[in-house]
Amino acid sequence: MKNLRTALSLAAILAIAGTGAALADGPAIGANAPSFQLTTIDGKPFSLADAEKSNKAVVLMFIATKCPYSNAYNDRMRQMAADYSKKGILFVGINSNNTEPEAEVKDHAQKNKWDFTVVKDPGNKVADLYDAKRTPEVFVVGPDGKLLYHGRIDENYEEPAKVTSPDLKNALDQILSGQSVAKTETKAFGCTIKRA
Repeated sequence: MKNLRTALSLAAILAIAGTGAALADGPAIGANAPSFQLTTIDGKPFSLADAEKSNKAVVLMFIATKCPYSNAYNDRMRQMAADYSKKGILFVGINSNNTEPEAEVKDHAQKNKWDFTVVKDPGNKVADLYDAKRTPEVFVVGPDGKLLYHGRIDENYEEPAKVTSPDLKNALDQILSGQSVAKTETKAFGCTIKRA
């Protein structure tokens, strides 16, 4: 019986380890961020490689039109994009949900008065490259193409005034001041990306 328990425990540990490995298929902090090209909802070409060269950082935000968690951050995303664009940081919203057509994504961006770049990710190819799982989920890429931060915007989607850990803001401020990002990874939460 003891051997059976040990064998089951070992199997459980291996299963958990295997799951962890499967979840960590995206780029690691400090690794090259996967490059991609998409078309914006306004019909313009967008290239991450070009964006990296012309900005101090690029914030990739996986977003949704229907997810209440993502929608809770609509105002914060708009404000942060406006504030940081003046400092040389580009925000890019990426919609990878196969259940949300491009026309809906465009309408959603217009209703929320988003001035930042928004792209549709057909077949969730970019989400797969980054192993993005949630909306909202954020990846920050430096001008050298390296991944500098991955995770959440902050810890409180319900009440912006009660945020105590503005993780994305902290990371961007550290990048702008020439420091290393102190907290490079946080746990993103939200709706799952609806893959094709």
